[in-house]
Amino acid sequence: MEADLLITDCKLATMIEGGAAYGAIEDGALLIKGGRIVWVGARADLPAHTATNTDRFDGRWVTPGLIDCHTHLVFGGDRSGEFEQRLEGVSYEEIARSGGGIVSSVRATREETEEQLFASALKRLQGLKDTGVTTVEIKSGYGLDLDSELKMLRVARRIGREGGVRVRTSYLGLHALPPEHKADRAAYVDKAVDEILPAAHSEGLVDAVDAYCEPIAFSVDEVSRLFDKAKALRLPVKLHADQLSDSDGAALAARYGALSADHIEYSNEAGIAAMAKVGSVGVLLPGAFLMLRETKAPPVDLMRRYGVPMALATDCNPGTSPVASMTATMNLACVQFRLTPEEALTGATRNAARALGMQDDVGTIEEGKLADLAVWDIRRPAELSYWLGAPLLHATYVNGTRR
Repeated sequence: MEADLLITDCKLATMIEGGAAYGAIEDGALLIKGGRIVWVGARADLPAHTATNTDRFDGRWVTPGLIDCHTHLVFGGDRSGEFEQRLEGVSYEEIARSGGGIVSSVRATREETEEQLFASALKRLQGLKDTGVTTVEIKSGYGLDLDSELKMLRVARRIGREGGVRVRTSYLGLHALPPEHKADRAAYVDKAVDEILPAAHSEGLVDAVDAYCEPIAFSVDEVSRLFDKAKALRLPVKLHADQLSDSDGAALAARYGALSADHIEYSNEAGIAAMAKVGSVGVLLPGAFLMLRETKAPPVDLMRRYGVPMALATDCNPGTSPVASMTATMNLACVQFRLTPEEALTGATRNAARALGMQDDVGTIEEGKLADLAVWDIRRPAELSYWLGAPLLHATYVNGTRR
């Protein structure tokens, strides 16, 4: 067997379902060729091979590269002032209804150039990369007009080309009502559905379509219009669902066969059962839960009971989750939502890949998958969820190339 790279003298958390915890191989090795894994197993079972290069890791743990499957990484300005307001007792809904919240980020994003947005996003991206992230989902939704939404999505695509990570984009046109359409929301929904999405799709800027379904955002009927258009364009959908109230968002996501329903703190049992039936992933966002000081945790026990895959993501955004660390997110999920460390790592790898429709390429260490890997200075995988803020990463690989 010929290979470009042999990785050996390591412990592998393959995250393959079934078998040992974490899919662990205690003394492992893998062969990489053309950016993909061509063999993985115990070092003692290595087949006869020639490898151009060899990397030895002195018994370190190797996991799949972490996947942040829900971010708003591209935006202008910041909302630290609103953070202060919330600490003084003003609710997120009160801030949003008074012209703050998402709309304040819209104003700042519209004012910045693509170059400015790219530069600031790269700084936030570095925090994710420093915690083992090799794949990032990036949403639009802070432009809310044709030019600004396209600008955000172009920046996201550029990050995928130049940022050293794999990027998936989501069009989030139904995120908030822009100020110029305050008196005519129907006109904005028309524009978001019939003008902006088709234009973004025609430029090849959209991998999935997202929406925010809440009383302070958009209704089931409005989101359904957007999702109908997405399906006509053969684009998968995902949904910000049931974050602040039970709006039957989980059921809506399931009705459209969504890749994922995200937040889902208030999702009811019928919605969780519907998600299980169609295979939608529940994406948990503990950073937003922490920053908003919420008390209603997502129905983790229901998801376990019905077999809904649970993914984790930072929700990195300027208002409700200024979080740029996947390992911190894993810790918060364990502490706040009582996930096990293995569930947390599964949520940041295998299930996160599924939430992006990328499970055939990333999320586990197995033959045929892309060689996106993270190497850690840890003694056991649970440390990735145990430490909060410790520098644990030794190296990452994207397409078999060390970063």
